[in-house]
Amino acid sequence: MAALVVIGSSLVHVVQAQTPQTARTELTRQDLGDSVHEVVQTRVNFSPGAAFPAHSHHGVEVAYVLEGTLEYRLEGKNPITLRAGQSLFIPSGTHHSARNVGEGEASELATYFVEKGKPLVELAK
Repeated sequence: MAALVVIGSSLVHVVQAQTPQTARTELTRQDLGDSVHEVVQTRVNFSPGAAFPAHSHHGVEVAYVLEGTLEYRLEGKNPITLRAGQSLFIPSGTHHSARNVGEGEASELATYFVEKGKPLVELAK
């Protein structure tokens, strides 16, 4: 029985290690001076095959692909694939998702002009 627990525990760690991941790092957050809005800039890293689920923001986003190939899906639009050096404007409140469709790592620089005091990311329901 103890051997099964150890094997089961090891399998959980292997599955977790193989699960594609995204990591968001906030780079800057600055008041825009109107007491209502702020600019937030983040780097989002995507391991191969990783996706960030459908979500929206309380303001606009400009996504700039730093490396790799990312597919974006915006509600009501056809999917768009961007490579390093390309960017995309995402209107306020638009549900969207991003997925690494390339062979290796991918990352984007995301710049948001959003309402202060609101969550930066709201997952779609």
